Amino acid sequence: MLIDLHTHTRPLSWDSSLSPDELIERCKAVGLDGVCLSEHDYVWNPDDLRALAQRHNYLVLPAVEINTEDGHILVYGIHRYVWGMHRSHELAHHVQQAGGVMIAAHPFRRQMPWLMRDERHYHEALLRASRNPAYQFCAALEKINGRAKQRENDFSARLCDLAAMPGTAGSDAHTPAHIGRCATYFDRDIHDIYELIEELKAGRFHAVDLTAAPAR
Repeated sequence: MLIDLHTHTRPLSWDSSLSPDELIERCKAVGLDGVCLSEHDYVWNPDDLRALAQRHNYLVLPAVEINTEDGHILVYGIHRYVWGMHRSHELAHHVQQAGGVMIAAHPFRRQMPWLMRDERHYHEALLRASRNPAYQFCAALEKINGRAKQRENDFSARLCDLAAMPGTAGSDAHTPAHIGRCATYFDRDIHDIYELIEELKAGRFHAVDLTAAPAR
């Protein structure tokens, strides 16, 4: 099944123009099987999320995008933001205690080389990126970001290979145009956040570019 693991809605994410209802209806329209609401440093109230899912008869799962000193981290399984989560090792402690999982979002940011055509400089940039201390706590890197340029996603894909880490895909939707560009395909059916976490930890998924390949 196809799930968008990375989306933002207003007003909980200040930079998004999407309402939760619009996001879900558009996800359904483009053929996705589920969506994660990953607001910036904010976790949805479980009752509100459950009501939203029931209203649309759709798989809507909680997530959060945490801004850390080592980059943005998508987290699945925590229920609230706690001071100190801006440090990746402290975030990892809370996530482990909650039985959750972490994915590094858009890992190309602030890592792309200046000299794109120089393979030596490019490889050095990849090596620097691969040493990100947060990655030791992550189950995957975001290989395809729906708002990224192709060269940025290419960098993330090469980083996944270098770090020997699996890759996910998420639209990072902030506007309607972002929805449906990519998603993560899961080998098994997912019905709740616990099954999502289990599949992410097991690595039974792969990133799908929906602009260039069949959905399934």
